[in-house]
Amino acid sequence: LRLNSIKKLSTIALALGVERTRTELLPFLTDTIYDEDEVLLALAEQLGNFTGLVGGPDFAHCLLPPLESLATVEETVVRDKAVESLRQISQEHTPIALEAHFVPLVKRLASGDWFTSRTSACGLFSVCYPRASNDVKAEIRQHFRSLCSDDTPMVRRAAASKLGEFAKVLELDSVKTEIVPLFTTLASDEQDSVRLLAVEACVSIAQLLSQEDLEVLVMPTLRQAAEDKSWRVRYMVADKFSELQKAVGPKITLNDLIPAFQNLLKDCEAEVRAAAAHKVKELCENLPTEDRETVIMNQILPYIKELVSDTNQHVKTALASVIMGLSTILGKENTIEHLLPLFLAQLKDECPEVRLNIISNLDCVNEVIGIRQLSQSLLPAIVELAEDAKWRVRLAIIEYMPLLAGQLGMEFFDEKLNSLCMAWLVDHVYAIREAATSNLMKLVQKFGTEWAENTIVPKVLVMANDPNYLHRMTTLFCINALSEACGQEITTKQMLPIVLKMAGDQVANVRFNVAKSLQKIGPLLDTDALQGEVKPVLQKLGQDEDMDVKYFAQEAISVLALA
Repeated sequence: LRLNSIKKLSTIALALGVERTRTELLPFLTDTIYDEDEVLLALAEQLGNFTGLVGGPDFAHCLLPPLESLATVEETVVRDKAVESLRQISQEHTPIALEAHFVPLVKRLASGDWFTSRTSACGLFSVCYPRASNDVKAEIRQHFRSLCSDDTPMVRRAAASKLGEFAKVLELDSVKTEIVPLFTTLASDEQDSVRLLAVEACVSIAQLLSQEDLEVLVMPTLRQAAEDKSWRVRYMVADKFSELQKAVGPKITLNDLIPAFQNLLKDCEAEVRAAAAHKVKELCENLPTEDRETVIMNQILPYIKELVSDTNQHVKTALASVIMGLSTILGKENTIEHLLPLFLAQLKDECPEVRLNIISNLDCVNEVIGIRQLSQSLLPAIVELAEDAKWRVRLAIIEYMPLLAGQLGMEFFDEKLNSLCMAWLVDHVYAIREAATSNLMKLVQKFGTEWAENTIVPKVLVMANDPNYLHRMTTLFCINALSEACGQEITTKQMLPIVLKMAGDQVANVRFNVAKSLQKIGPLLDTDALQGEVKPVLQKLGQDEDMDVKYFAQEAISVLALA
């Protein structure tokens, strides 16, 4: 009930009018902030859009007391929402009102007894700083400095997370004299959770400084972070690498970041190697054009080669998701000579995600080296996997086949891979035959009914005469899967006669699957076919000596309403 009334707060405020909302509703809300978190969260959210309901920007300060209380509660999501609403409302204050009402609130929170209020203050400095007078700006910076060295790690964490945002609104001199020392201090904090947030702030700070200042003021700290004793800090450096690279520019990238990146690629912690591997393509793309090929070939590729056979599958998967993109950067010759052997190794990796990532990105290699070269190098490996002795490996390749077909096109697919897809239909493992059937349906959806009619359906129907009853049954399973994709005409003219003929099969398993197939394709057939051809066959099967055949025939008659 309370939650609903809070969600309808704007309706209540409208009914009360702006004056009573200011003098009665807001004081009431401020005094009664002892409620369940869900109610408080809804209240914090509502108040952010309340300026119009209290009389407009001139009275926006009336919303500050309840939000100040909400910014000090124990539950983090409520505090965060209150801070979000306060940031919103700060924009609606005039510079005079901001200094008279909003800045004092920020100072109170920043010097509050509870760490909850001090953490909330961290998110408010950057919104009030730009419009404050110089004296007030100095006070705001002083408060922020204090929070960066607060005794409570949670507060230092909050300050570190807002350091970059705060730096962006400061004057350049203040960035150099105040923000950079704070960054250096936070980046060597005893808590790794604080240090890793300082790395994030480094991106914003680096964007504000000249190359000379960067080299002197920021790079020593960043080098230290890239070799931090905590893997979580090194992970953050790897994760933010592309942003750092853009922020520091090409010269520092070549001198400092490339050696750091090499270390991250061979880090002792798999999570760090994986994060760095994810960034390989972006790093290479962002290198200066004139140095790009040399740097990649000499300084990055040797490390990538090591990662292809990494012991950790997350690392290999991360690399496989981006490595194909290097072909467009390095060009045809380098791709054929240096990258194709790596792709081949990854295609044969025991980890399915690695193989999938390579197959999913074949198109970008195709663009660089052409389909002919691709077919000579990678396709034999795919065919080899498709015929692997382990059925799970064969299964994985079947599941990639529609994707591969889309990347290589119909003509190439028919020439190189069609026979494989048909061979899977008669595999000795049922799971493979089942997956191969589903694969055909997806291929028809990709290549269309005309392709199905000319290429697939005739080959499937030939299997109806196979001496092995399991293969004859596969024909029926294929018809079940393909009928809908192929449509009424192909189903009626080509598939139905074969199904009806198979109703006389000697094996009961085939006969009851005929009944199931007729039930499946029945909705696609017109009344003449159902009454004239399907009904007599089902009635005959309904009298079969085998109980299962009889049961499924009667079920089909009932479902198709042929009784």
